[in-house]
Amino acid sequence: MDAATVASPALARLRETHKGLGGVELLEAMIKTEFPGKIAVVSSFGAESAVLLHMVAQVDPTTPVIFLNTGKLFGETLRYRDRLQEKLGLTDIRAVGPHPADLAAQDPNGGLWNADPDACCYVRKVLPLERALRGFDASITGRKRFQTSARAGMDPIEEEKVRGTGEPGSDLGTRFKINPLSYWGQDDLERYVDEHKLPRHPLVKDNYLSIGCMPCTERVPEGGSYRDGRWVGRDKDECGIHLPNNLDGDGI
Repeated sequence: MDAATVASPALARLRETHKGLGGVELLEAMIKTEFPGKIAVVSSFGAESAVLLHMVAQVDPTTPVIFLNTGKLFGETLRYRDRLQEKLGLTDIRAVGPHPADLAAQDPNGGLWNADPDACCYVRKVLPLERALRGFDASITGRKRFQTSARAGMDPIEEEKVRGTGEPGSDLGTRFKINPLSYWGQDDLERYVDEHKLPRHPLVKDNYLSIGCMPCTERVPEGGSYRDGRWVGRDKDECGIHLPNNLDGDGI
């Protein structure tokens, strides 16, 4: 468990009250009962995003969806975002990107992804997301336990210290993180997509199984595992937005 994870009485109550819930049932409880007007979805509009977004749309299509447009995404991802928004009826997709001042200071030529991918993720993902989540008490993610070793033990309901953005007072308090698909496997996801006839990310058919920024995403070789196409050749399998202790991207 990450050291920045919190174990408060409020978290204990949430876990006890909603024990055993997942998927749509957990989303309905969080969106409508626990955090009305104070919860947002964080979505990459990647290979499996349609499942979570479809569930959210069934509960409340006006739920804010925060989309990190890093400036390095595949064009297919941007078009897929637009297609899902139309099909699912999501009314509040918020595309957020890196601050121009941060890019000017740390990535003026756009090549930071190659020189220091951890720092690139911090500037283009971590900071923009933290700014976008100000004012929200909870966020919803599409993370699953099977994806990475860092996610293997996560709970459907978590609480973390607010990371902050460097400004005085920006790191005060905690925020809940809801993971309604935490116990889902790849077969569960496939069944849901087929059952609800959801459109797939166009790159999946080309064997992109986990899709992030274009420079750091490759096809997965036949027989390879789920995340083999991300940050190939580097000791890295997370961008950092779900690892609160890595404030400067180190070790992400």
